[in-house]
Amino acid sequence: MPSNDVRILLQAAVPTAAVGAVAAVVSGVVAGGKGAIGAAVATVIVILFMGIGLYVLQRTAKSLPHLFQAMGLMLYAAQILLLFIFMAAFKNTTLFNPKAFALTLLVSTLAWIGAQARAHMKAKILYVEPDSVKGDNPTKTGPSS
Repeated sequence: MPSNDVRILLQAAVPTAAVGAVAAVVSGVVAGGKGAIGAAVATVIVILFMGIGLYVLQRTAKSLPHLFQAMGLMLYAAQILLLFIFMAAFKNTTLFNPKAFALTLLVSTLAWIGAQARAHMKAKILYVEPDSVKGDNPTKTGPSS
């Protein structure tokens, strides 16, 4: 991954992990040890899903730039669907508190999306490649008037 991609990944993952840690502490106080475990599992799932999604999206942008927007929309829809599937699958589990799991999953996802949006807005990524050769006059390709 290029340095901008890693920077965006870190700028999204660190706040999400911080939100997950706070959620684990709050869930531990409110729901006991099972609440803390549920919050920790939810945070790890969000970081994994969203991190893998960001990686796939960046690879798509480099190899198939014409599919970038469609791939981004499809990827986010698939991620949200998978997160809902995880919430439904662990609805009646006894391994951890399902309410703490679901709330942390929701809050961590929102934290990731917000942090990723902020990282993209602050990134200084060129959207036009500057010419490497200076002083060349542009060639005219169309009729001149």
